[in-house]
Amino acid sequence: MRQLWRYLVLATAIVLTIAVYATMRARLGDLGSHVRFWKATAPPPKSDTTVGDAPWALSALPDCFIQRAQTTGNAAYVRGRLPANAQLVAAGTRLTYGPCTIFVRGDELLVERGSDRLRVPPRAQLYTAGNSLVLLRVSAARADLRTYDIATQQ
Repeated sequence: MRQLWRYLVLATAIVLTIAVYATMRARLGDLGSHVRFWKATAPPPKSDTTVGDAPWALSALPDCFIQRAQTTGNAAYVRGRLPANAQLVAAGTRLTYGPCTIFVRGDELLVERGSDRLRVPPRAQLYTAGNSLVLLRVSAARADLRTYDIATQQ
């Protein structure tokens, strides 16, 4: 009976060792070839830079544009609110107002100010109406029309 206990303790130790080893490999991978604890990671992006999609991009630049009005609703209703003198800005046009630059690219706008890069996603159209800019953005069932006063000279 005494020998049986020795074999039982030895078998338990072997099974536990294999279980611990298998769990470590499963969670950490093969330590020799997959996990590199000494590898340096990339630095985080600068916090003073803004990059991304922003349907409200012009509203976020008060040193260049001041939002005067906003109309939302179905596309037909909102299109009816376009100013009578609104002129569509053609694709490929680049507009500069002080530190802000707007690139009209097809049905999207790219807006830059210093290191900030914002994109007004498709289906966006930019219009000029006198000394104002009018941004029309249409999505599946909704539309958004924003009118901006230009805060700087072109």
